[in-house]
Amino acid sequence: MYISTRGNSSERTGKEAIALGMVPNGGLFVPRIIPKINWQELKELNYSGLARKIIKLYLPELSDRTLDQAVGVYRPDLFDSENPAPLVQVGNLGILELWHGPTSAFKDMALQVLPHLLKESIQSIEEAEKVLILVATSGDTGKAALEGFRDVPGIEIAVFYPENGVSAVQERQMTTTEGKNTFVIAVKGNFDECQSKVKEIFGSKAMIDEFKKGKYVFSSANSINWGRLLPQIVYYFWAYAQAAACGKIQAGELINIVVPTGNFGNILAAYYAKEMGLPIKELICASNQNNVLSEFFQTGIYNRLRPFYLTTSPSMDILISSNFERFLYHMSDCDSEKVNLWFKELQSEGKFEVDSQTLAKAREYVKAGWANEDEVQATIHKTYDECGYVLDPHTAVAVKVCQEYFDTSGDSTYTIIASTASPFKFAGTVLRSIAPQQGTENEWESLERLSSLTGWAIPSGLQGLDQKTVNKTETTAPSEIPNLLTKLFL
Repeated sequence: MYISTRGNSSERTGKEAIALGMVPNGGLFVPRIIPKINWQELKELNYSGLARKIIKLYLPELSDRTLDQAVGVYRPDLFDSENPAPLVQVGNLGILELWHGPTSAFKDMALQVLPHLLKESIQSIEEAEKVLILVATSGDTGKAALEGFRDVPGIEIAVFYPENGVSAVQERQMTTTEGKNTFVIAVKGNFDECQSKVKEIFGSKAMIDEFKKGKYVFSSANSINWGRLLPQIVYYFWAYAQAAACGKIQAGELINIVVPTGNFGNILAAYYAKEMGLPIKELICASNQNNVLSEFFQTGIYNRLRPFYLTTSPSMDILISSNFERFLYHMSDCDSEKVNLWFKELQSEGKFEVDSQTLAKAREYVKAGWANEDEVQATIHKTYDECGYVLDPHTAVAVKVCQEYFDTSGDSTYTIIASTASPFKFAGTVLRSIAPQQGTENEWESLERLSSLTGWAIPSGLQGLDQKTVNKTETTAPSEIPNLLTKLFL
């Protein structure tokens, strides 16, 4: 069963939690009990088998047919090979490549699964005939969600992205998506404004009632939806099994995991894996120059009233980390009253401060650091120069924070970096970091030059993007999003 982080909802089944996306009155669904499992029981499974085992633990009511369809997505025609998330050794680090899916970002690992979970789950909401998926994206979720839900019967999807706040490749991926049920909207604002307005709609009784008349129910493909977050737990077990199989660790030995994150969902999935029994020593949260998360772990204050930076790692350009609410719920010993108060303060005052016990527990579970733009560029250059490996800017943030952690802690535990995107999604930045003399403002030319320089192949989903037809997109202000939705769908 699933409960609200803010204590404002009755218990729901997993199906209901996925169908609703988030708690209608504000808050996020969390599992009442985190199941335990012996990772040794999983080590002989392939990726689909592992995913089936873990998803079934959290969603026992799902039919076998749905589960089989959901985990059946991890196949070579959608991902690059039989191994959808290979662990690659780079220097003293294990790089878990999570970007071998159709849109070249880690979001594919979950967003290829979510449509199958949602199709059955939505039947638990009696009044629903159609589902309207609302997605705010800082770059990668948008395309992965559009691709996952494209032409799925009974589902329509609207994606909102910050105008001028994503890379040229990310934007073109979204605006060239085919499908009669897909809508892409550029918002004149930053990601936080997109995300806040979408979450406001989920909590608006007036909007819910208005769309209910049209037989619509709202749901989400962001990681606020448990069905999006759940499949991400799987690849941390997979990473551990690979590290043990290739002799980097002994069975049962502890590892560290470093995750570049803005919305905190990807590292929260690693937290759940640890709570389930995966032998993890340290979880390390890596932020870019929008370092609201690393500052929290230093001070106990979450403060979004700060300068907002457009960086070369745009998927992390976030000041309101939605999944941090789930983490604080667990760190406060499941005190929904505290969580409710903190997030009311965040909305009204722009910041909140947690109590000393919650902060101490949070620091016990997560270490944090951040990297500035110069450090990101230098890390990309150094890693390619010394190891011949090409990092995207987000993964470079994680590598820089990891090296800083090693230097200050003296920890020699085997460490795995969650690599969240193909370097070709940010080819201009990567090319300028590796070979400044070859840099160009033409993003499409950068793809070819980066491939020629490194010998790495351009992912098939990114090839010829500049030649594809751009579909009609809408542009709106954050405040006008509700009116635009009404115009488009009612």
